[in-house]
Amino acid sequence: MPSYRLERKLGGVVAGIDEAGRGPLAGPVVAAAVIIDIDSLPRKLARRIDDSKALEPAEREAIFSALPPFARIGVAAASVGEIERFNILRATFMAMGRALARLRVVPDWALIDGNQTPPLPCRCHTVIGGDARSLSIAAASIAAKVTRDRAMKMLARRYPGFGWETNVGYGTPEHLDGLSRNGVTRHHRRTFAPVLNILSPAIPGLLDIDKTLTPQDYLD
Repeated sequence: MPSYRLERKLGGVVAGIDEAGRGPLAGPVVAAAVIIDIDSLPRKLARRIDDSKALEPAEREAIFSALPPFARIGVAAASVGEIERFNILRATFMAMGRALARLRVVPDWALIDGNQTPPLPCRCHTVIGGDARSLSIAAASIAAKVTRDRAMKMLARRYPGFGWETNVGYGTPEHLDGLSRNGVTRHHRRTFAPVLNILSPAIPGLLDIDKTLTPQDYLD
C-alpha cells in the first residue's frame, strides 16, 4: 500500500503528480497534483488511498469526494488538439504543469509517477510505480482518473455509439466498432494508429460541435 515515506524523506511541501488518459483513442489527458496535509488526514481515509487502477470506480469517487478537507488538489487537462500537435508526452507534461499551477502554491518537491521529468517550477523526483508507493501520487492518480472518467461520460451523452460511458475512450472492441460504423469525431486522437488506420468521414454535424473547446471545458 502507498505510504508517506517518500514525502517525509524529501522534506518540505511535496506534491504528488499523476495523469490519466495517455493511452485512450479519444478524449483529453488529465493530470492531478495533490499536496496532502498528513497531520490532519484521518488514518481510515489514508488506508483507503491506493493506485487508482487497484480501486473500484465507486471507491475512487468516494475517496476523491473525501479528500478536499485534507489536501490541496489541482486538476487540469490537455486537449486532443494539443495531443495531436505536440504528442502525448508533451501534452501530458502540459497538463501536469497546469495542475500544479492550480494548487496556487509552489511546492518544494513534485513527486512524479514514472521515469520522465516534466518542466515544473520546483524540484522533481520521479518514481516508477509511484502510484503504488507514494500516498500523494496515489491520491493524484485517483483525482486524475475520476475527473477524466467524468469528462468521458459527459462526452458519451453527446456522442453515443462509441461506448465512452464504460470504456472512457480506450480502444475496446465496442469503441473500434463504433469508429468503423460512425466515423471519427473531433474528440478522437487522429495521430493514434488505430484511429489513423480506420479514419473515415465523421457523422454529418459531429465536427461542428464544440469548436471553441478548451482543455478546461473537459473539467467544468
